[in-house]
Amino acid sequence: MPNPDKPRVLVVDDHPDVLEALRLLLKGGGYAADTALNPRQALELAGKAEHVAVLIDMNYERDTTSGAEGLALLEALRASHPETPVIAMTAWGSIELAVEAMRRGAADFIPKPWENQRVLEAIQRQTQRRDEMSLARRVQRRLLPPSTGTAPGVEYSCVFRPAGEVGGDLWSVFATRTGTAFMLGDIAGKGTGAALMMASLQATIRGNEALAAEPGRLATRANRLFFRATAPEHFATIFLGHFEPSTGELRYVNCGHPAPVLIQGEGSTPQRPTLQRPTLQRLEATSLVLGAFENAEAAEAVITIGPGARLVAFSDGVSEATRRGEVHGDDDRWVAEFIHRLVQTGSPGLAEELAMAAVSDDDVTVLDLRFIAN
Repeated sequence: MPNPDKPRVLVVDDHPDVLEALRLLLKGGGYAADTALNPRQALELAGKAEHVAVLIDMNYERDTTSGAEGLALLEALRASHPETPVIAMTAWGSIELAVEAMRRGAADFIPKPWENQRVLEAIQRQTQRRDEMSLARRVQRRLLPPSTGTAPGVEYSCVFRPAGEVGGDLWSVFATRTGTAFMLGDIAGKGTGAALMMASLQATIRGNEALAAEPGRLATRANRLFFRATAPEHFATIFLGHFEPSTGELRYVNCGHPAPVLIQGEGSTPQRPTLQRPTLQRLEATSLVLGAFENAEAAEAVITIGPGARLVAFSDGVSEATRRGEVHGDDDRWVAEFIHRLVQTGSPGLAEELAMAAVSDDDVTVLDLRFIAN
């Protein structure tokens, strides 16, 4: 009987002798092996147990050299079990096939005949990475607020769609003594490193909530701390805002972030906070990205907004994306046009529709804020 306490590895190869050799190797390394002779069996077994890794051959019955069946299996495993690392193996290894397998999500590539120690080290490395990713996901989930909610003078909804298992985008909405502060930022890079830097920056900002009503001062302090805590090549873009419902004053700083879109309308009153003849204003950058220069001062802007106004902020996974069904240009004007159309039609799910429209291999975050008269 298999030991349920041993970490399990799924091995896929069309040669029984190869499967047996790898099973014995894994057993000696402290793993239990589930074996499959073809992609169909592999997908069935993948759904029946939790595996710390999957070893797959790249060639099966269709031909002997292209790797097409292995690439298709790789994509199917990544789609159905994105948290499980897949290690590609083939006797017909080539640079082109290895690069293509990695591009489609393989965690590692091992040529046949394999070196036993390299196989065990690859699995151990991916298991450790998997544990780190699991920790990063838990940290990220704890840092992010609920996707919908209310705060003084504000209703909000947010869609956060990381490109991988964790993301480098950060966002938050929280109450202050006089109103509501909010932010949306983007750490350069992807994966665990970006997520950990995101957590550090988020903690820095939330740890200085006393400055939240003054976004310029808060961004200046966050920049200094972020600069000291990260390598020179690391930086972040961020939009920080504070809304005071008693005055309708919106104070913000944009540190190199894609310009959020502010939507206001004519004829809005506290009794009728509707967006008649909506007009759009882009809140362009007021300062440099965080982490570029230690002593950079963040410039703050102040505007007064009417009741019923909305602010839509988004990460560059949206602004630099291809719009679904259309060819991507060199600018992000489609985003403002898309938002304008959704507002005119009264779409209640603006954040969801904009996120769905963006075809991107980057993190996608959309924050939709609706300002309520006090």
